[in-house]
Amino acid sequence: MTAPALRLAATPRAFLYRLNPLAKVAAVLPGWIVLLVARGIGVALALAVGAVVLLLVGARPRGGALVLLLVGLPFGVLVMSAGFALWAPAGAGALTTGLTTGLRLGALLALGLVGGLTTSGPDLARSLTAQLRIPYRFSQTAVAAFRFVPRSAAELALIRQALRVRGLYPGRGPVAAVRRALATVVPLLVSSIRHAERVALAMESRAFGAHPQRTERHPVEWRAIDMAFVLAGWAATAAVLTLL
Repeated sequence: MTAPALRLAATPRAFLYRLNPLAKVAAVLPGWIVLLVARGIGVALALAVGAVVLLLVGARPRGGALVLLLVGLPFGVLVMSAGFALWAPAGAGALTTGLTTGLRLGALLALGLVGGLTTSGPDLARSLTAQLRIPYRFSQTAVAAFRFVPRSAAELALIRQALRVRGLYPGRGPVAAVRRALATVVPLLVSSIRHAERVALAMESRAFGAHPQRTERHPVEWRAIDMAFVLAGWAATAAVLTLL
């Protein structure tokens, strides 16, 4: 999977991809704190709408990500609001309580998507080493774990295809589905163990961990635009909290 930083040639206007991963986390951190302590509907609504607008302008999402922002998020807020309203004590304040809680949770999710939709796991791990001085042994272990996810998905698809070609566990219904799922567990586990062993041998042969620092092929830097984005996020949160 290509890191967001390497996709900038195709999407030069998507400025959120250019930012340091930690800058995106730091910019929304005050908003998360405010949502945990504030109780007003206006604050939650303003932060949620602001995060969605920022993503639409700064990330230019398409496909599933766009549907998530414009359809999934509002629908989830409505469902959560209705659920909390039903659990709240009966009365005129039940709807207000439910809507406030649903909006707060939706705003928390929207702020998290600012970094979640525009940051890759490896870039985040590299920034933790570069800016927070976390030992690269831990960050690179996290990068290896991130790489396991797409590889395991591809391996699972191959195992399922092999089962279909061989005619094993045919039929429909929940029983057949469970049997096919159980049949993939052992091959997938064996493949994962073999891959982990190869990764461990490769890391050991390259003297991984023998030196205090590591040279990155794609370094993640902290620039003036990152600091400006963080300050803008803090200022926007302060303005929302002050005005509402």
